[in-house]
Amino acid sequence: MFLTALYIISLSTGAIATPQGYQRIPQPVGSFGEWLRKTTLKQDNTVYLYNGRPKSNQSAQYAVLDIPVGKRDLQQCADAVMRLYAEYRFANGQYNRIVFHATDGTKMDYEGWRKGDRFVLSGSRLVRKRSARPCDTRACFEQYLQTVFSYAGTLSLQRELAPGGNAVNPGDVFIQGGSPGHVVIVMDVAQNNKGERVFLLAQSYMPAQDIHILKNPASSSPWYHNTPQQALQTPEWDFPAGSLRSFK
Repeated sequence: MFLTALYIISLSTGAIATPQGYQRIPQPVGSFGEWLRKTTLKQDNTVYLYNGRPKSNQSAQYAVLDIPVGKRDLQQCADAVMRLYAEYRFANGQYNRIVFHATDGTKMDYEGWRKGDRFVLSGSRLVRKRSARPCDTRACFEQYLQTVFSYAGTLSLQRELAPGGNAVNPGDVFIQGGSPGHVVIVMDVAQNNKGERVFLLAQSYMPAQDIHILKNPASSSPWYHNTPQQALQTPEWDFPAGSLRSFK
């Protein structure tokens, strides 16, 4: 069991104290890891569903991210991970890096969406059509994400991620594609002088709900100390060994 030096929740993920003897690993300026570490947290530790009701299970979260969940039952587990990655790229103006694939394999890129491309079902597959006016607003971005959430999931996300490395890094995910499947994202990583790493995890779940930092069911601290070669137990899902993936 880890003893946390200062067990607090403040305004950002990076303010959650590390276990004694651990220091956060440096992140390059402008990296996804740096952006995740600066993600703000809500003062209210309650997880709410998309319809404004509190989630029935309030025992899984350590903190709640200040990220919109939307008004529809769409932003579930894989969607939350895609939301965070897309928000990072959007904040840095890297629109050409906002690309996801539908479960049927259709490429859904934000650059095309901004130019007016839309995606409609034809039989059992999505078809791209240039049917809208060009747009470049926050509302346009939100509409794109809602479409991605409607047609992508853990199966498609797992296919477009690279196998994880020998160490857990910020922005990595643990994923098990399926129907249902699940995915959690590594929000931050710390390391001790022996090179051992611990990490924070975040998830959304079903129904769509606030993205939240998970508690560790094996510890009083929210930091996990599994290696990529080990199975991972989280409050609402168990991942088999080898589930770690990384964004390309």
